[in-house]
Amino acid sequence: MIAVKNVTKKYGTFKALDGLELNVEQGSVYGLVGTNGAGKTTVIKNIIGSQRPDAGEILLGGKVVYENPEVKSKIGYVPDEMYFLPGYSLKDTGEMMRDMYPDWNEERMRDLADAFGIDINKKLMRFSKGMQKQAAMTLALSVMPQWLILDEPIDGLDPVARRVAWKCIIDDVALRNTTVLISSHNLREMEGYCDYIGIISEGKMIIERELEDLKSDVHKVQIAYKNDRDESLEGLNILHKEIRGSVELLIIRDSREKIESVIGRKEPAVFDMLPLTLEEIFIYEIGGENDEIRGII
Repeated sequence: MIAVKNVTKKYGTFKALDGLELNVEQGSVYGLVGTNGAGKTTVIKNIIGSQRPDAGEILLGGKVVYENPEVKSKIGYVPDEMYFLPGYSLKDTGEMMRDMYPDWNEERMRDLADAFGIDINKKLMRFSKGMQKQAAMTLALSVMPQWLILDEPIDGLDPVARRVAWKCIIDDVALRNTTVLISSHNLREMEGYCDYIGIISEGKMIIERELEDLKSDVHKVQIAYKNDRDESLEGLNILHKEIRGSVELLIIRDSREKIESVIGRKEPAVFDMLPLTLEEIFIYEIGGENDEIRGII
């Protein structure tokens, strides 16, 4: 399990994390979602122990990670920005990591390199961004991690490499009970693989829920009335409202039963409840009607 408890992190006067709470269950895939600057990369750097929180604590398996080599040796990490030692190949890097990670699996590294189509003798600095991501994923999985921390891991990957990457991640969860925390802007793919979603904004956790529960509590509703529009929908948590001709579109965070009860009493001529994607939930929970947020999706 990964537990981030009331964590604050400042850079000068800027508060990147502000009392952040985050919990990742063992053997689950957790998707961390937020706009640029929300604090995703900062919390990841604190989780892997490369930075120390100014306040609060971070525990992996119940143990503090900062300056704890035992815990760090069980973390597989793929950063957003790649860096490899000049002149080093995948083979060279693997030989170096073998001395740092007690569970290092050389055979797995070679199998994953074959799956991604990586020449293990080629210098990593000469790879494209996408190939460097695949190399980093290969190395992270070859440490046989208990915790796999991924910051934009599929950015720049072609469709075939994406499928290979996701298969490797899900196989580790299923076969080794690996705990995965993944930050990504690709919400459509996150929706297909994550068990839990955490949405952060300005260094704070806004929503942290099981994905299915999150989707079941936010609804897109279309209604039209036989006569004049009825503006009174008291008791419903309406996140967004817009008028499209005679049809009113609402985004409501409430149970399906409550929505049906309140709107049903109005006896509308049209009443449809439509499924929401994770992208849409993100827009309305974080951005609302903000065009800048909409432009990210």
